[in-house]
Amino acid sequence: MWQETDHHLYREFTFTDFSQAFAFMTRVALIAESSNHHPTWKNTFNKVEIWLTTHDSGNKVTDKDRQMAKAIDRLAL
Repeated sequence: MWQETDHHLYREFTFTDFSQAFAFMTRVALIAESSNHHPTWKNTFNKVEIWLTTHDSGNKVTDKDRQMAKAIDRLAL
């Protein structure tokens, strides 16, 4: 579940191992690049943390972030 805090949407994803976490990040990267909306993220072993904010709108959460979050959720299923 995404949480809105400090002008970001945040979510942590947990996978069975590093390989699955990295594969997920690769799929997110392809979506981010095609939509020109790049997340801030962190990966530690099987966990991926993602923060979304729209820099062009003064670092606020916008519909662009919400749409990106939905696309990311579809990848995590």
